[in-house]
Amino acid sequence: MEKPRLAVELALLLLLSTLWGASYSFIKIGVETIPPLTFIAARTALAGAVLYGVLRGRGLRLPANRATWRAFLIQACLNSAVPFTLIAWAETRLGAGLAVILNATTPIFAFLMAAATGRHSSGGVLRLVGVACGLVGAGLVVGTQALNAEALATPSALLAPLAILLATACYAGAALFGARFAGLDPMLPACGSLLCGTALLAPLALVVDQPWTLSPSPASLAALVALALACTAAAFVLYFRLLRTLGPVGATAQAYVRVPIGVGISVVFLGEALAPTAWLGLIAVVIGVAAMTVPGRSR
Repeated sequence: MEKPRLAVELALLLLLSTLWGASYSFIKIGVETIPPLTFIAARTALAGAVLYGVLRGRGLRLPANRATWRAFLIQACLNSAVPFTLIAWAETRLGAGLAVILNATTPIFAFLMAAATGRHSSGGVLRLVGVACGLVGAGLVVGTQALNAEALATPSALLAPLAILLATACYAGAALFGARFAGLDPMLPACGSLLCGTALLAPLALVVDQPWTLSPSPASLAALVALALACTAAAFVLYFRLLRTLGPVGATAQAYVRVPIGVGISVVFLGEALAPTAWLGLIAVVIGVAAMTVPGRSR
């Protein structure tokens, strides 16, 4: 790749990391006045509609066979409906910065799942070090939440970081399950899964939250629109471009670049503060995820 073009792609990688890093702060603002279920249903609906428009603009059509849509539905549960909702619920009780750190461990969960199912022939020393660092980092962050005054007074507060880790495990499962879509344009499963996620969440939101009775603040509505259009729809388009230009290994660099960016955004714009142990956890997670995603010697 020529230097000018490489510079453009790296700038887009930084933009993608910023969008996904900022998404946690947008969620934090959004769920202040919009219940998590309704907030995520609206997010998937808006993002799915935008991606559908992009697909039609490219002259692509979604598959018509039932088997593919069943796979889209499973992918929706793993990659949008369940993890999006878990993260949004957790951020009603947890800071956006901590959510960024915990959710960055997706490559580590993916590696452990692949190893458990025999998809990795050899872990390699570097990857094993990455797994160890990532788990230690997650432990430090969860420990930070478990030892604060609120959690000691109400043990249920520990459910929030555990919900983030469960969402992270869902993302890891989605990465493994998504391998079956290799024959499709990458935007097709992204759009199809978002539409399926909307079909799952919208009826629940209507029954549980009765959105017509809500009074969301302008800040929450703006956060919802930014999250759906910029951090979901536009970010997917950027990610699929980077998969083609930088390759899978280069594109996964956003997994650890977005961590300090996301934490920085939460500190600067939301006024959050991380405990010293959480900062140590951030460093350990970044090292661990970087070790998991650097190219192997054969590459």
